[in-house]
Amino acid sequence: MLVVRSLLFNLAFYLNTAAWCLVALPALLMPYRAILWIADAWGRSSLWLLRVIAGTRVEIRGRERIPKGGLLVASKHQSALETFTFATIFPNLTFILKRELMWIPLFGWAMARAGMVPIDRSAGSAALARMNAKAGERTAAGRQVIIYPEGTRRPPGAPPAYKYGVAHLYQNLGVPCLPVALNTGLFWPRRSFLRRPGTVVIEILEPIPPGLDRDAFFDLLKTRIEEASNRLLREGQDEPSSPPPVNEPSTPSAERR
Repeated sequence: MLVVRSLLFNLAFYLNTAAWCLVALPALLMPYRAILWIADAWGRSSLWLLRVIAGTRVEIRGRERIPKGGLLVASKHQSALETFTFATIFPNLTFILKRELMWIPLFGWAMARAGMVPIDRSAGSAALARMNAKAGERTAAGRQVIIYPEGTRRPPGAPPAYKYGVAHLYQNLGVPCLPVALNTGLFWPRRSFLRRPGTVVIEILEPIPPGLDRDAFFDLLKTRIEEASNRLLREGQDEPSSPPPVNEPSTPSAERR
């Protein structure tokens, strides 16, 4: 049944995504808020399909911790699930994402219209400067800028690999940083079509105020996210359908540049 339900959900999910991309076409001529409304509707409908077809529920903890105004959101990244779920949590969000996603027809056009912040990973320090400038414009407008500090999806229990770019961003933006922990990879594993039943948890942690030393912020951020994610990983392993983690949770490591 796991395979059948997973196949049915994936079919429904991609059809739903295609439908909302078509709905977004007229919104390309409207203010960016129209795209964000569609992203919220896409996220909510996808979560409904996930619950009804795959038996996977998503619990959001800590909404009350979200500050008002411009904000940097730094999240663990294990699957696509958190990406569309964030559209239902943060009403004025923008993602820092790889430039290639902006080239996807319909989807990429909508991302551009919504004011997402693309980054060219091959451009080195110049890309970092452009990212900081664009992200600064977004937070000045009161938007929530979402970044995945490890840069890519990591399987549950894999050793952390944080990139120092998030510390540069924090220092340049001068706004609070909201860490987010999760265990989504147990239920929506990367590079797999399986969608496991159970309760996913995405937990919004205490915000880190602006003004900390860059290195102190970096260490605090990865410690908070990893400790909370490891706790959620252990919690999620109590679900009958959850697989074991890739590795035992380890002491946070990081890359400084």
